[in-house]
Amino acid sequence: IKVSDPVTRFCETVVETSAIKCYALTPNKKNKLTMVAEPLDEGIAEDIESGKVNIRDPVRKVGKFFEENYGYDLLASRNIWAFGPDDMGPNILQNDTLPSDVDQKLLKSVRDTIRQGFSWGTREGPLCEEPIRNTKFKITDVSLAPEAIYRGGGQIIPTARRACYSSFLMASPRLMEPVYSCSMIGNADSVSSLYTVLARRRGHVLSDGPIAGTPLYKVSGLIPVIDSFGFETDLRIHTQGQATLSLVFDRWSIVPGDPLDKSIKLRPLEPASAQATARDFVLKTRRRKGLAEDVTISKFLEPELFRSLKESGILDQPA
Repeated sequence: IKVSDPVTRFCETVVETSAIKCYALTPNKKNKLTMVAEPLDEGIAEDIESGKVNIRDPVRKVGKFFEENYGYDLLASRNIWAFGPDDMGPNILQNDTLPSDVDQKLLKSVRDTIRQGFSWGTREGPLCEEPIRNTKFKITDVSLAPEAIYRGGGQIIPTARRACYSSFLMASPRLMEPVYSCSMIGNADSVSSLYTVLARRRGHVLSDGPIAGTPLYKVSGLIPVIDSFGFETDLRIHTQGQATLSLVFDRWSIVPGDPLDKSIKLRPLEPASAQATARDFVLKTRRRKGLAEDVTISKFLEPELFRSLKESGILDQPA
């Protein structure tokens, strides 16, 4: 049996609000969706995943939760359309259009198809087809064809996804990686070994101290999942088997560096520098999945929008 190397899942996120409002046109050019992406307030993603708030609850109940816990105003909290992907994902789709600008009755008729496009987009993001996390997508403007035949699912779903992608890529996208919390118990001599082994694997120690009434020490720290393979063996070798270790998932953390920075040169068989880590992970994940090496932003932006961005200098990357 040939066993492949262990694979780590990543997530994609944003750290700023979209530089511009990004729009997408449907294939028949009769509908237009405009969106903005921004990071979620801290704690919302965890609340959605733990089930503290459920999108299937009545609108008033969901609204009240966001008003009381995160200071949303009445209009914003009542206009949360979806969590995604699959109603339990750590992203929010919010209708931020004004009734004076957009026909709300017409918009309601395509609400489900926009939600499907949002769910599809957040399930596999534009950086390396990994799930999007901790991002709020706001629909700021919609223009729809009055005839129902021109705004069916086949037109709206892929367009909603493209609007999500383009607004996401304009909001300083970043890669997130899972992090383990590690707890080691060993004698006093093995403590320094753990510091050494952790530091070599992008990890760090949070606390250490003796266990009362025993000659043992307990050390707690954090280590990225991708760097944890072989960690226990490494530790046992350094401590002559005198240390025991347990690893538990702790959190998602942003990988240092810009995943879209094309100026970073990655050399074969050389470890990437700290600021090139995100770029390194994105390229390797894309290669593993058989995708083109670079994220082509022009693929998700409308041609006129892409041209105006190039001219204004917001996009200094080649198409």
